[in-house]
Amino acid sequence: MTIKEIQEEIIDEFSMFEDWMERYEHIIDLGKSLPLIEDTYKTEENLIKGCQSKVWLHSELKDGTLDFSADSDAILTKGIVALLLRVFQGQKPTDILLAELSFIDEIELKEHLSPTRANGLLSMVKQIKLYALAYQSKIGANSNS
Repeated sequence: MTIKEIQEEIIDEFSMFEDWMERYEHIIDLGKSLPLIEDTYKTEENLIKGCQSKVWLHSELKDGTLDFSADSDAILTKGIVALLLRVFQGQKPTDILLAELSFIDEIELKEHLSPTRANGLLSMVKQIKLYALAYQSKIGANSNS
């Protein structure tokens, strides 16, 4: 699926909930289903700066697409990172860099987070895009050699 298609799926999914308590519960459930990150990736280097809670994000390039793993010490934050990984998991670096993240505004996620959590969300997106940029540069360098 494309990033756009996955976002549309998330928007449809969230439209089924009547209020934000139900949406929060859904986000928390998504966090509970996030595959565990290997302890070796829970390093200072993989900690996302700008998050109120601890969020570890690791990425590898596999067959031209990005493979992410993540964890957080806060259950809601873990759900938010699970949502982001759902969008970006298995996508090409170029597609991640060009992606417009419309679902965040469409489901009004930022408006329903505390200011520090909203900043954390933006920090997570920024880090995902930085990984994509680094791998895109690596792919470009390899194709030129």
